[in-house]
This record gives sequence, structure tokens and C-alpha cells, in this order.
Amino acid sequence: MIRRYGEPVKAGQSYRRRPGVYAVLLQGDHILATHQAQPVPEFQLPGGGIDKGEQPLAALHREVFEETGWKIAIRRQLGVFRRFTYMPEYDMWAEKLCTVYLARPVLRLGPPSETGHTAVWLPVEEALVRLGNVGDRAMLARLF
Repeated sequence: MIRRYGEPVKAGQSYRRRPGVYAVLLQGDHILATHQAQPVPEFQLPGGGIDKGEQPLAALHREVFEETGWKIAIRRQLGVFRRFTYMPEYDMWAEKLCTVYLARPVLRLGPPSETGHTAVWLPVEEALVRLGNVGDRAMLARLF
């Protein structure tokens, strides 16, 4: 059974499954997070949805690069969780199936290319409090 974090499922609401991949980018006692300005400003683990026909690890490399500007080396899968949420940028209710990997930032190639995203180094202890998604915080806590 896959653990659910966040908002409860709304009775009668239809949800579209949205698989995604995310990374805990650990370097020393800091993680590389992304700060997303819209629709609600928050710190997040970098990552996102897997496009149709795209392999999950290729999607992770693409999403991390778009949101942070960094190239990464993936170490291992940390876990999987579900979130039921409204995604205003797609105007849809989604069951997000989030697979989280432990990875290492390897090379900064430039600034994030995704509008509204800023790459931010956070001490792990601060990230455990400031990440906006309870599922992200739970995956990070699994390491420590």
C-alpha cells in the first residue's frame, strides 16, 4: 500500500492519476530545493510529472534541470507516496503518484529554465520544516 500525505480525498471528486518523479539532492548537510513562486510560494523537492512516453529517470533529469539548472547523479529510490490535490496550472484534480530518489548534484549548468523557479540550498534541518509538501518532508526525514 502506498502512503497518502496531504489533503484528504474529496468525496465525489474525480481525480486523474499523475505520476511524477522528485529528488532529494543531498550535498553535505544541505539539500538543493526549488522555490516555486506560483500559484502559492513554497519550497519543494525538484521534480515533476512524467510526460507521455518518457522514462521516469529521464523525466527526473529533465525536471531537476528545468527547476534548478543542475545536472545530477541518481543514487537510489527512497520511496513513493500519493497526494490528492488540485493543480491550478493544469486546471485539474490529480492523484499525484510521487516517486522520490536520492541524488547528488553534479554540475550547475545555469539558472533554472522553468519560469518562477529558483534553486535554493537549504540546511537539512531547515528543509524538514520549510518544504511545503508534507510528503516531501516525510521522504527527507526517512534519510535521517
